[in-house]
Amino acid sequence: MTTTMMMDRMTMPGTMTNQSMASGMPTMPQMMPNMVMVPRCSMKIVKCEGGIKIMAMCDDPTACTMMQNLCTMMAGGMCSLCCMMNGMMVCCCNLTMGACKLEMMNNGCCLTCTSGDDNCCAMIQSCGDCLMTCMESGCCCCMMIGGTPVCCCMC
Repeated sequence: MTTTMMMDRMTMPGTMTNQSMASGMPTMPQMMPNMVMVPRCSMKIVKCEGGIKIMAMCDDPTACTMMQNLCTMMAGGMCSLCCMMNGMMVCCCNLTMGACKLEMMNNGCCLTCTSGDDNCCAMIQSCGDCLMTCMESGCCCCMMIGGTPVCCCMC
């Protein structure tokens, strides 16, 4: 019964509400929020020679397959990681200063971002430190390739 009541109160985009029908003036359709479902994983960021390795691992085989498929489809796009807390972005690292390479693992994927330039390497590793600090402090980290989220992590 509660489902019926909720449906009665909900207006669909492009339809006129009671208020707009009473006044005779059409109103703008309501915007629907952009939502996407991405697999939840555990993420580990470690420094390596020339940059960082980001390992995203899933316990659930279905989530792992979905993440690997998303990574394969989006391969070649710009890699970025976003940390969010309470729905607000805390940190966003665009890994444009290095060469990113995706490799599939048994339980997830490994993103390696490296650079031959010492300054770029320092920036990449600093981004890794920042991301790990954010995740250890309770942020949710979302890994994106080409602007499309492929997985998210809560430490």
